Amino acid sequence: MNNDFLVFDHVTKRFGALTAVNDVCLTVTKGEFFSLLGPSGCGKTTLLRMLGGFERPDSGRIYLEGKDITDLPPNQRRVHTVFQNYALFPTMTIWDNIAFSLKLAKKPKEEIEERVDEILKMIQLADQAWKYPNQLSGGQKQRVAIARALVDRPQVLLLDEPLAALDLKLRQHMLLELDTIHDQVGITFLYVTHDQGEAMSLSDRIAVINRGKVEQLDSPAKIYEAPSSRFVASFIGDTNFFSGEIVSVDGDYCFIQCAGFPQIKAYNDRALKVGQQIDLSVRPEKIRVTLAPPPPEKGASINVFPSKVKDIVYQGVYTKFWLDSSNLRIAALKPHSRFLLDQEAITWNDDVFVWWHPDDGYMVPSEE
Repeated sequence: MNNDFLVFDHVTKRFGALTAVNDVCLTVTKGEFFSLLGPSGCGKTTLLRMLGGFERPDSGRIYLEGKDITDLPPNQRRVHTVFQNYALFPTMTIWDNIAFSLKLAKKPKEEIEERVDEILKMIQLADQAWKYPNQLSGGQKQRVAIARALVDRPQVLLLDEPLAALDLKLRQHMLLELDTIHDQVGITFLYVTHDQGEAMSLSDRIAVINRGKVEQLDSPAKIYEAPSSRFVASFIGDTNFFSGEIVSVDGDYCFIQCAGFPQIKAYNDRALKVGQQIDLSVRPEKIRVTLAPPPPEKGASINVFPSKVKDIVYQGVYTKFWLDSSNLRIAALKPHSRFLLDQEAITWNDDVFVWWHPDDGYMVPSEE
């Protein structure tokens, strides 16, 4: 444990009959951008509040750099929080907002000026220092809130859905800025969000939380490509589920029989045996949609099924299709890597073929 920067050790928190956090164990590395991701009410903000000292766990301990901080009051922890509502002082200038904690700690005047000016340059608001919060945009206010939390160099910066109040374009811009700020200061960031895109874009690692428990803790790529459960597969992006029984095994591959659907070939990474139930997750971008079947030499080694187009949504970068195939509804994405108007268009009610390689599905334990 001494080698781990931040540790939640079997932490549980209850509110009456509700167990908000249920025996959570996780570790965060120093300097890491770590995200807690999950739906509303899953316990991620409660974890953040316990780390900040605003809630106390009913059982378990929290360690920061080897020190047990479970019972320390918030003002004795070098842990600061950035909220989505900014919480800036409206009657103070931007400079004074950022300097507030340093003045409270009675730091020397020269040190205060040096630190505040330095961080104003970092967030690119040095020329706005003498404005008031109501004179700034939402994105600028968020940068000031982050600067104020960072100026006295905490050990951990907690960010509780900090971009939720911003519009889409500003949110995307702030994602890049947050990543840059993290790289510049090198402080551990613990980021709470229910937005999969934010977590995937920013994080070194993600803990996916469901009903107070950590379902998977891994890198963004592994969580997306190799989910540990049906919940993780469905919560992180879109996916198609094919639920069925293993009917045969052929080397590293197996064949899955779904009700009313032809057999599906899949990579048997879980070494399952005949008769076992499984859910196969296939992401929409892994599925090809064509008017003609794939070449015979390719068709022998992949999954190919006839389908009918039921709905189409054009998104510019790609088109999303919903297809009916043997009473199953399948979602597929067609990227526009070439000029779309030069291609034969697929339209509603067309008879098409959907196909994917067996390696492009990922099996998760059946919840039946």
